[in-house]
Amino acid sequence: MKDDFIIPLNGLKPGKTAFEWRAGAGFFKRFDNKEIRAADITVAAVVEKSGTYLGIDAGLKGTVTIPCDRCGDDVELPVRADIELSVKFGPEPVMEEETVVSGEREVVYLPEEGADMDLSQTVYDFTCLSLPMQRTHREGECNPAAMKYITDNPGGSPEEEGEKSENNPFAVLKGLFDN
Repeated sequence: MKDDFIIPLNGLKPGKTAFEWRAGAGFFKRFDNKEIRAADITVAAVVEKSGTYLGIDAGLKGTVTIPCDRCGDDVELPVRADIELSVKFGPEPVMEEETVVSGEREVVYLPEEGADMDLSQTVYDFTCLSLPMQRTHREGECNPAAMKYITDNPGGSPEEEGEKSENNPFAVLKGLFDN
């Protein structure tokens, strides 16, 4: 597993070279991620070498299993991301404008004596960034036993129930501005 997501730069022939890897739960455990319980992600990369230019176009697609924000049960969510990198060799410039983006590609600086490029951190970052902000089951699919503690209507959403609940502390304010 040590050679996962490694692109050997020395000996890479001019032209395009394809790579493919899979990331599972063990991949995320290496990053000490306790939130992702299971994963099945395929990463396909095409590395283009032309003279001193080195471009990497990669895409990741698959699913991750994480706890639902609402009920705490596992929810399987799709992940998909496109990664476009340009690799430059030498020290990273001091000016921020040059380091962030070159066109639409992110620029990565590697030491000139570097023999390999490890994409594992990039794959991890893009996977985490592709997850939605609210990580919940679809409406009505949450664990009913957990939902009864959130609402009086098991399986219903807390937003719908908030207006109907007699235990709502804001219910007394409902008619405050009805004049």
